[in-house]
Amino acid sequence: MSEVRAGPVVVGIDGSAIARNAVRWAAQEARRRDARLRIVYGDVFALPALPDMPGLHWGKEQHVVVRRQVETWLSAAAEVAAEHAPDVPVETASLPGTPEKVLIAESAQAGLMVVGDRGFGGFTGLLAGSAAVAVVAHGRCPTVVVRGAEPTFAADGPVVVGVNGPPSPRGGAPGRGAVAERVLAHGFDVADTRSVPLRVVHTWHALDVPRPPGGLAAKQVREREELYVAELLAGWQQRYPDVAVERFVGPGSAAVALLEQSERAQLLVVGSRGRGGFAGLLLGSTSQALIHHAGCPVLVIPTA
Repeated sequence: MSEVRAGPVVVGIDGSAIARNAVRWAAQEARRRDARLRIVYGDVFALPALPDMPGLHWGKEQHVVVRRQVETWLSAAAEVAAEHAPDVPVETASLPGTPEKVLIAESAQAGLMVVGDRGFGGFTGLLAGSAAVAVVAHGRCPTVVVRGAEPTFAADGPVVVGVNGPPSPRGGAPGRGAVAERVLAHGFDVADTRSVPLRVVHTWHALDVPRPPGGLAAKQVREREELYVAELLAGWQQRYPDVAVERFVGPGSAAVALLEQSERAQLLVVGSRGRGGFAGLLLGSTSQALIHHAGCPVLVIPTA
């Protein structure tokens, strides 16, 4: 097992159809990784002191009802996992705490976190958009966001990876090359495991490309960016000779290019922060756009 795939696959559930779809995806991924699957419910009602919820009158009977409901959801999720990956070891857990905090804590020991893009919503919904974003932004391991209640993405499509540019001599985001390497490591690993092509997407805006005095013509900028991608990929193609690599290199918006590619992909792989590189922003605009609008699951690699 490679370092990329070490640790269990952990999936958060809340009983919604979207959460069941996330379990389905997580079980199949655990089988590919030869890993165990851990299904987790974050139970805010098990906390010693509940947050202030106007109009809520909480007693012993309500506790019993919730416990039974949680057990039903976990049991149903385990059945979904067994249906789609019967050979994968499965464990379930209901843990006290808000969904975000429970899953972020789980990420410290996980090889991969899996969440739905949203759930029931409201106070009890585990996988509302804000919770999914919180897990992606603050989790300690890579996180996959599975959108929708059904696997509508192209199951036989390529894996698509978005890579940013090299470090800017003018003092831009530090470690961009390292971020691209980390994202490519996961992209190549997934494509190799699934025996599908890897499509590498690299875009740039005029302000992102450092230019010497006198500037560069558009053709020269493109040639330089294409050379950067070629050099970036050279070592990886030697390590993964069986992975067919396709390149999409051109000016424009990374979010727009990746969203377009996601319509024909089975997985998108991106870093949590993009070309902006501000240390205080744990989730970049591109990764946020993909989480909410991509046509396939999105694997976000921590880069902060």
